[in-house]
Amino acid sequence: MTDHTNATQKNMQASLKPLNPLNLKKIIAGALFATVLASSGCATSSLLDNSGHVTTNTTKQILSEDQIVAFGRPAQALPKMPNATMVIVGEKNSYVLTQGGTEMVNLLSNLTQENIQVDNDMSFHVPNNDGYFQGEMKLSYAKLKDEFGRSDYQFFLQNNGKECTSASDQRINAQRFCFSVPVKGAIYPQVSNLGLIQSNYRALTRPYTVSFYTQTQQDVVTHSGPNGAQKLVLLPFALAFDVVTFPLQLLD
Repeated sequence: MTDHTNATQKNMQASLKPLNPLNLKKIIAGALFATVLASSGCATSSLLDNSGHVTTNTTKQILSEDQIVAFGRPAQALPKMPNATMVIVGEKNSYVLTQGGTEMVNLLSNLTQENIQVDNDMSFHVPNNDGYFQGEMKLSYAKLKDEFGRSDYQFFLQNNGKECTSASDQRINAQRFCFSVPVKGAIYPQVSNLGLIQSNYRALTRPYTVSFYTQTQQDVVTHSGPNGAQKLVLLPFALAFDVVTFPLQLLD
């Protein structure tokens, strides 16, 4: 019993034996170094967060805006544009639809012009700024419910018309249908017979604007200034041409 007690006391004394002064200095120095390193890391992180932070932004840049003069079709076939079916005649340039033009002509030619309303400004995306654009043309058609016939509803079904009757329409017992036509096209110079169109073609009931934009993704450093403006690029082979206007107007 006594031998066991003596052994236990020796083990306790060994565990309580003071550390070697050299080892103690190493432990203290290591702890201090870790503390300094941690505080230095925090300071560096804070510095990076507060200045020179880099993010990737998607920027929408307007390349050009133009006033619409009329709508029509090319008077002659355009080189490299066999599907050119509709032209938006602008004061600056001509915007030839190679996709969606047939659908737009069908809508504007078969719907009563007094009941047509353009719901938005025409804004088209030019992905590569190479003279080609894409987007949507939207319009709505509304009149009193009792003026709609079976043929009207059949036309809406065939042309993907969606009912979009508003509260204002309901108050006067009217019904509205919306159309959205995906379009693609190319940018040409101003039409050759613009002066003749302006003198003989009844002006639109209000000014309509067509705009073209591009989107770029770039690394932007915080507090950096904006990029320089770009200009709209036309097709390299595009030539001016005459246009035959449609007997239609876009109304408020």
